[in-house]
Amino acid sequence: MSVAAILAEGARRHGDLPAITLAGTSTSYRDLWDQTRGYAGALRDAGVTEGDRVAILIPNVPDFARVYYAVLALGAVAVPVHALLKRHEIQYMLTDAGVSLLICAAPLLAEGGPGATAAGARVLTVMSPEPGEHKRLEDLAAAATPIDTYLPRSPLDIATILYTSGTTGKPKGALGTHFALIEQVNVLLLNTFDMRRGDKIFGGLPLFHTFGQTVALNTGLRAGAEIMLLPKFTGEAALSLILDQGVNIFVGVPTMYVGLLAAAKARPEPAPALRYAVSGGAALPLAILEDFNKHFGAKIHEGYGLTETSPVASFNQVGSEPRPGTVGQPVWGIEVEVARPEVFSSIELLETGELGELVIRGHNLFSGYLNRPEATAEAVVDGWFRTGDLGTKDADGYITIVDRKKDMILRNGYNVYPREVEEVLVGHPEITNAAVFGIDDDTHGQEIVASVTLVSGSTLDAHSIGEYAKERMAAYKYPRLIEILAEFPLGPSGKVLKRELVTRYTRE
Repeated sequence: MSVAAILAEGARRHGDLPAITLAGTSTSYRDLWDQTRGYAGALRDAGVTEGDRVAILIPNVPDFARVYYAVLALGAVAVPVHALLKRHEIQYMLTDAGVSLLICAAPLLAEGGPGATAAGARVLTVMSPEPGEHKRLEDLAAAATPIDTYLPRSPLDIATILYTSGTTGKPKGALGTHFALIEQVNVLLLNTFDMRRGDKIFGGLPLFHTFGQTVALNTGLRAGAEIMLLPKFTGEAALSLILDQGVNIFVGVPTMYVGLLAAAKARPEPAPALRYAVSGGAALPLAILEDFNKHFGAKIHEGYGLTETSPVASFNQVGSEPRPGTVGQPVWGIEVEVARPEVFSSIELLETGELGELVIRGHNLFSGYLNRPEATAEAVVDGWFRTGDLGTKDADGYITIVDRKKDMILRNGYNVYPREVEEVLVGHPEITNAAVFGIDDDTHGQEIVASVTLVSGSTLDAHSIGEYAKERMAAYKYPRLIEILAEFPLGPSGKVLKRELVTRYTRE
């Protein structure tokens, strides 16, 4: 099997239907597959072969789909890169994954080019208006012989490496198999979502992220739907796309719903013909859910999952009334249970209704973390993936997320790991220590706060610290709120008491 079959079969079954649309320009299923075959021919001629790891640094434009499926069609492994990363972050990811080639959109070359060079990887570009330092994939494709079809893979062969992280700092590459990704798509369409052939799906979720990649792109194209791409999300742009293009299905994280509602209230027009809405990535405030339903006439169906679960593990599924405040029931073929969080060496399941750590097993699980057998062994115990999230499961199987076991911050649906931010801050010569934590925020889900202590006599101020962080971290990572302390509250072992910082900061 191959994830590339999603597009190949789409071309055969829905050839003349629009597959992907950007700024009013549509590409049919047949044309998108033909273009993908041309890209694959060029990549083959450039030396890409089965098992090679190819990084993709492209925003939400049709070239992402062309490159993604071209890489997979050759039997190579797609390594999507977050479009907001800085060069040293890109270098780390490419080096860790053993990437030999980066395909980079021209607007992202300022960071992608140096990052690839430092990692020893070649660069091909797309979207470049004229020839430059790097060869254009479009030119190579025009001169290449397209591949005939995709290369079949073993179901358990690796299709993607998606980088996620943990409280230990450096991101880890989660290995996604062809089987897990394809079976996820099949289950979402057959039993989980109300998604149909010809639907227009909002395509504002980043395609380099598991949510946008699986739920919008792969599932949408498998259904014969049209992906309405939006390269940069704003509430106004999303509303215009919905009103002007007749989007049927909105797929987003809570911050997108907040922005969309704000735009809608400032532009009072007849409610669009939205039929269905999907939310994930963070808990959705009930007020937003109710306001959205009232304004757009469509109910939001919330779900839950992680990069390691491909991603959807539970959902308020088709055929059942969504229960606000829950992330629904486990999807078909997947078990989601609650285990004792303090027991690490085995999985001890708790009784219905008890609070504990959510654990997941089933066909959607990843194959492990690249080059990190110890981290994999910690995460997957007795066949169950330990999520690090605390929650409950009621008698009807509905799951409620209560808290996060780890210190991870979820801002705009992106994972932010305090230790990684702290390491950057402490790299400043005048910062002696840093404690980073999240506080609840109506717009972003959570906002990032950094408490720091300074060397004696330092005149460093919060604005300067913020600018220092901004230059060294992706836009979703750097702290927006900074406080300078004389000293940290410490526990008996000398560990900074972050919970006390959170409580104090929230109160103040």
